Amino acid sequence: MPPTAMKRHLVKSALIAGAAFVALAACGTESKDRADEAPGTKAAVPAPVKPVRKTDQGLPGMPPVLDPKDVYAADRPNKLSPVVKDFPSRVYVPNTESDTVSVIDPKTYEIIETIRVGRQPQHVVPSWDLKTLWVNNDRGNTLTPIDPRTGKAGEPVDVHDPYNLYFTPNGKYAVVMASLDRELVFRDPHTMERVKTVPVSCYGVNHADFSLDGRYFIVSCEFSGELLKVDTEKMKVIGQQKLPFDGAMPQDVKVSPDGKRFYVADMMADGMWVLDGDTFGKPTLLPTGKGAHGLYVSRDSREMYVSNRGEGTVSVFDFTQNKLTKKWHLPQGGSPDMGGVSADGKVLWLSGRYNSEVYAIDTRTGEQLARVKVGSGPHGLAVYPQPGRYSLGHTGIFR
Repeated sequence: MPPTAMKRHLVKSALIAGAAFVALAACGTESKDRADEAPGTKAAVPAPVKPVRKTDQGLPGMPPVLDPKDVYAADRPNKLSPVVKDFPSRVYVPNTESDTVSVIDPKTYEIIETIRVGRQPQHVVPSWDLKTLWVNNDRGNTLTPIDPRTGKAGEPVDVHDPYNLYFTPNGKYAVVMASLDRELVFRDPHTMERVKTVPVSCYGVNHADFSLDGRYFIVSCEFSGELLKVDTEKMKVIGQQKLPFDGAMPQDVKVSPDGKRFYVADMMADGMWVLDGDTFGKPTLLPTGKGAHGLYVSRDSREMYVSNRGEGTVSVFDFTQNKLTKKWHLPQGGSPDMGGVSADGKVLWLSGRYNSEVYAIDTRTGEQLARVKVGSGPHGLAVYPQPGRYSLGHTGIFR
């Protein structure tokens, strides 16, 4: 196809994708704008489907898994690392349309500070070494560091299209999810200097999680309804598949405690896909609710909370029973999106994407404890500090 025709074809495809979810925008209020932009035209990486070599050893340099039957064993209530034990407990809320971060005191449910950051902050991400919170200013093409000890922001670092941010389990690299650039960018985890760029052929890379041994990770591609499997050490796409649902729009990704399955929330399929990460075979869909979006594991590793943004509910999935056991309804509805669990495991904090508010939910009863008004378009909030030895990124995936 001639270059001009190819460009028209890509733009048309993106516009069609955008029209499909005008009523229910994708991961952020910016999603329609992001989807309407022409995808990048960089060469795609070949993605033959083949498993990562099985081994008893984890990714070189990765701290040993505490319990081979529970990847979240280090995340028990209040089991804080010495690095963070003296940090004040706060909830950091990036407001995408206000270009600010609201800082909430979880004891009083009050905003104690508003930090001005770059254009369209999407997520607040704990660094691998737990010492820094990185604000992903997607449209501003910067990362703003926040010192969680003092709550003060530092000088922004230039990083192009930082929609989301992860860290390899050995702490060797940061991985920027460059959604519109259609790239996975491996960077120095401290300076954020680019180390390797991995072009991808899907559109809208945004969320991920790593296997129990850290040797691969699964990535969701929001705007093309696809999943990627990436070899962590080789920094190479080794698998790619289209989700078996017309108009699929995958969001958050979480691995099961035993590492045998991956769960992928899908806001258009209204549920989560269940996938064997090792074989990367065809996934099955478990309906949870309209606009399924965020996935958060309880402190005892027994349950996972699924935020259903399109209907103002949270579904509770039991790992052992392999089924949904409860559904919590927010009073007066809402748009629960991204967030995290408090250090003691008693409160689930979620941003209200389209309501300029944040929800605090009791994880024992499902009762709404508070609604806190924040800026416009709150998105990937981080509860910090949280238990764990190191961070894999996003709003707080700890091991």
